[in-house]
Amino acid sequence: MDKSRAGLIWAAVAIAILVPLVAAAASPLLAWREPIYIAAGFAGIIALGLLLIQPLLIGGYLPGLSGLSARRVHRWIGAILVFAVIVHVVALWITSPPDVIDALLFVSPTPFSVWGVLAMWAVFAAAILATFRKRLGLRPRTWRLLHTSLAVVIVTGTVVHAALIEGTMETVTKLALCALVFVVTIKVLFDLRVWARSAPSR
Repeated sequence: MDKSRAGLIWAAVAIAILVPLVAAAASPLLAWREPIYIAAGFAGIIALGLLLIQPLLIGGYLPGLSGLSARRVHRWIGAILVFAVIVHVVALWITSPPDVIDALLFVSPTPFSVWGVLAMWAVFAAAILATFRKRLGLRPRTWRLLHTSLAVVIVTGTVVHAALIEGTMETVTKLALCALVFVVTIKVLFDLRVWARSAPSR
């Protein structure tokens, strides 16, 4: 791949992630929010952006990163994603404990809460599974199916969660990023044939 095309790919990924962040930072609603609440929101936005990078890494679509190096970066971004989710939840807990408790108990009146909690537990489950993969002695196909299934829950839950929230994220850029995350994930699933018996090992 020539350098100009590689640069365009990286620039497109950066724009897709940074534009929603900049648009959210310019939201007039931030003037009425406490710093801890703002931190919670931006941790969630960052987590959404990271979900765009993860399938691109596994699919080998990012120039300069493939094979072992891509998997290594994938693991590091997975760790950052877990941290972002923890910051998001803890900050919301500090801001409003009752709302977080209702969400965790699946009794929140806001529909987006259920999707967010499902995505959160799937993120934690994926991280635990990755950490103890060798100790569990999982076969490559079993690991692939479990990890992919959790990834689908994470992406679906996060995208719906973000799309339903009416907050500091600007609507058009938010929906564009959500659509990109979902479409890229689906493309990788089909390209790698993750549920097929003869799926390539990544």
